Amino acid sequence: MTATEAAEHDRPREAAIASVAPEPAPGAPPPRTPLLSRAAAELLGTALLVAIVIGSGIQATELTQDVGVQLLANSIATVFGLGILILLLGPVSGAHFNPVVTLAEWWTARRGGAGVTAREVAVYVPAQIVGAIAGAILADAMFGKPLVEWSTHDRSAGHLLLGEVVATAGLILLIFGLARTNQLRFAPVAVASYIGAAYWFTSSTSFANPAVTIGRTFSDTFAGIAPGSLVGFIGAQLVGGVVGLALVAVVFVQGRSAE
Repeated sequence: MTATEAAEHDRPREAAIASVAPEPAPGAPPPRTPLLSRAAAELLGTALLVAIVIGSGIQATELTQDVGVQLLANSIATVFGLGILILLLGPVSGAHFNPVVTLAEWWTARRGGAGVTAREVAVYVPAQIVGAIAGAILADAMFGKPLVEWSTHDRSAGHLLLGEVVATAGLILLIFGLARTNQLRFAPVAVASYIGAAYWFTSSTSFANPAVTIGRTFSDTFAGIAPGSLVGFIGAQLVGGVVGLALVAVVFVQGRSAE
């Protein structure tokens, strides 16, 4: 059988395969990454983010006693690390790394927008928390610290909680504002830049993330937070998430198409 005859022989089989598995309709959304892969990306991304935050804080305190320089080193490392993580893992899971972002996306999906389902929230949030704890333990291990040492850094003052409300509201406003204006391609730079700025303009140094907050209780270092401050910080972050969504609804009003 010649090559031409072989090709002719295979055409009916190829046509049958094509009829069984038709191509997606034009304009149809691409298939989503399996949930297990997305959960793994959220766990890995949150773990590396916390390792960056805590590890750079430890490194900074070992190199200098100047608190301003310590915060500068910590914020610069976080900006670059967060930007890279969003760029790398965003196409897989959306690079939430943050229960408030996940819950906000679920809420917008309930109201007709794109976002995660309740089942996906139930997978994402535990993955983020486990990742944050693992990242804290990893950072402590890399610098020869006790693997688990509860932080003694009290952050319960009211002005710090206000700082967390502002930091989280701004983060949600930024992310969902970018989504409303079709500019999410700028998220790696925009989100990392905002967090870097919020390190300095908020009194709390912008945790803005319940999972990261939980992880940071496991390390008694520069970036830690005492377990006793945990409930207040997470409550402030949730309030900030609600405020952020309200601001998105007011500022980014989507126009109706003409009838």
